[in-house]
Amino acid sequence: MPPHLSADRPAAQPPGRGSVDALITQTRRLKGEVDAVRRDTQSDDTDPRERWQRALYDLALHQLDDLDAHLAELRDGPPTVQDAPAPPPPRPGALLSRVGSAEWNLLTDEAVWSAELYELLGRDPAAPALTLDELPSLVHEEDRPKLTAMVTDCLVDARPIDGEFRVVRPDHEVRTVHMMGEPVLDADGSTASMWAVLRDVSELRRGQRAVRETRDSLQRQRYQAQTEHRLAVELQEAVLPPRRGSLRLPHQGPRHLDIAARHLPSRTSSPIGGDWYDALELSDGEILLSVGDLTGHGPAVASTMAMMLGALRGMAMAGTQPSQLMSWLNQLLDAGAQPALAGAVCCRYRARTRTLMWAQAGIPAPLLFRDGTGRRLGAPDGVLLGATSNAAYGQAEETLRAGDLLLLHTDGLVPHTDAPADPAPLLDLAPRFDAAHTAQECVRVVVEEFGTGDREDDACVLVARVTP
Repeated sequence: MPPHLSADRPAAQPPGRGSVDALITQTRRLKGEVDAVRRDTQSDDTDPRERWQRALYDLALHQLDDLDAHLAELRDGPPTVQDAPAPPPPRPGALLSRVGSAEWNLLTDEAVWSAELYELLGRDPAAPALTLDELPSLVHEEDRPKLTAMVTDCLVDARPIDGEFRVVRPDHEVRTVHMMGEPVLDADGSTASMWAVLRDVSELRRGQRAVRETRDSLQRQRYQAQTEHRLAVELQEAVLPPRRGSLRLPHQGPRHLDIAARHLPSRTSSPIGGDWYDALELSDGEILLSVGDLTGHGPAVASTMAMMLGALRGMAMAGTQPSQLMSWLNQLLDAGAQPALAGAVCCRYRARTRTLMWAQAGIPAPLLFRDGTGRRLGAPDGVLLGATSNAAYGQAEETLRAGDLLLLHTDGLVPHTDAPADPAPLLDLAPRFDAAHTAQECVRVVVEEFGTGDREDDACVLVARVTP
């Protein structure tokens, strides 16, 4: 194809061959580096972020392939128009399916296509090139008006062509083609011919769609996670309202418990876990004290925790004793659609006689502090809730005295040592508890000692002090 003239200036001349060769070398080296990184990157089709990264790598490689092809065309110059209508054979190593060129002579109605364009459109190289009137026959029916408008604007108004449309190859494969072209004017300013470069951008657009779709998927996933997290936080706050100051139970009578509690989130996992604490005055005047830990984190765990705590309160209100209450909680988890495990301590306190009845399921027994020293209460039998069907749970009883302090906690409170259930770090706080005046001050001591640092799990602590 001879050099073309625009409406008022000659076409720009290509840069020197040496500089273009240097650009080609740089492009191919970069392409090799990107491909090496892509192959070394682990991919997981189930992870939207991994799919998004892989799509970006593929898109970058397609764009570098296009740049390589364009630079090769720039280095070699435009193909020469032959007298014969049949195009020359393809150059060795050319990217035949990516970029092709054509010229349509409006005076002779001749059309000349490059070998690359025949390959791109899937046409027989021995067949004559299609004229502008015949070209729409290759175009997808929905895109024919777009092509007609572009060609009309070019021929009538001398506007450059720059647009995309779909072509249907003889093998029925649909490809997306980007067409760029200009009119060539004769001496009196009339349009004598039109030239165009057509580029197959199917893979490029496919890569862009993949990036867009995976980005949208990531955004949806992020929005869903944020929504679930917000709902879980609201649910947890509704079930475990922050305790500000101490709680006095029962509300009536000379003898009562001074109660304070705190939830301590982990610094290394999701803040939404399954730990809970509870203190509730029951219908018969007794007091329910409980702490528990449902395994896992996230909205589903928070929902199950709320369900368990609601069941626990309801059964306690009905007068259920701690051992029986544990058995029914175990059945509740065992019958659930999703398998789950939970540890719990449940106590009923009778203020009139200062009697504590309690049962446990797989988490540390309560600690009793008296006269400046502390000890762990002897634990009755009890396995984790949900671990086995029809599990039996024992029940223990302890008579408390005025000034006694009871501490309930879940596993994550104290960092694990060689003995995970070792109460020594908490028992060492006995002198500080003895000097404290309220349950809230005792909880503050626990938080100062164990509330910082990187715990592996979140935790709950509940302190109940027997008043004189």
